[in-house]
Amino acid sequence: MVKEAFSGFPERTEVTPIPTLFLTGLMPDIKDISELKVLLHIFRLLSRRRGYPRFVTLTELLHDDILINGIAGDNIKSADAVIGHALDLAVQQGILLHLKVNKDGMFEDIYLLNSEAEKKAIEKIQRGELVLSGVTSLKYDVTPDKVSFSDIFSLYEQNIGILTPLIAEELQEAEKHYPADWIESAFKEAVLQQKRNWKYIARILERWSVEGKDNGKLGRNIKKENDPDRYIKGKYGHMVQR
Repeated sequence: MVKEAFSGFPERTEVTPIPTLFLTGLMPDIKDISELKVLLHIFRLLSRRRGYPRFVTLTELLHDDILINGIAGDNIKSADAVIGHALDLAVQQGILLHLKVNKDGMFEDIYLLNSEAEKKAIEKIQRGELVLSGVTSLKYDVTPDKVSFSDIFSLYEQNIGILTPLIAEELQEAEKHYPADWIESAFKEAVLQQKRNWKYIARILERWSVEGKDNGKLGRNIKKENDPDRYIKGKYGHMVQR
């Protein structure tokens, strides 16, 4: 069903302020569409905030129907993973600041824009000069080059392309079933054979789980394993793109 075209903005409509530097200096380097959607959504939420400092919590983002529908539609499970990954990317790139706090006895992740005012606020919180309502302790985590998102997500984006909600769910399932070193090796194997797609990598992992991965395992056919098309043959071959 084709969605009806937007009829236009009303004469009086709410406007969300966005820093010009974000539009001109940061947005051109954002490759992940989910990261862009999450950041734009955060700008909207922060524009409505009162008090100091202004921040948003991970909980409210994960329960925001507008954001979830814009990222993953009805797939709520994968939306959580994609939102978390998008936030980690924004922190890594220095767009957001991240604090893990104990709020009313429950741990919570809060996010602030990376500005001088918010940095000073964090320093005051650390010195005990500024108290956030309900916060009893916190862990400071604002290092831009710290990669806190899942390694498998990072491997996917670095070697294959943009992460989608459906792929994010499949990657999470793979993490539950295979050792981390197997996953990394499978990505390397796919890149080496110029087969950059998740179906091919998943087939490698399935094969290793059945036949074993170690070079010294009995029954391994070295000639067959040197065949770059070995993972597109057999039962699951139809699932793998060349």
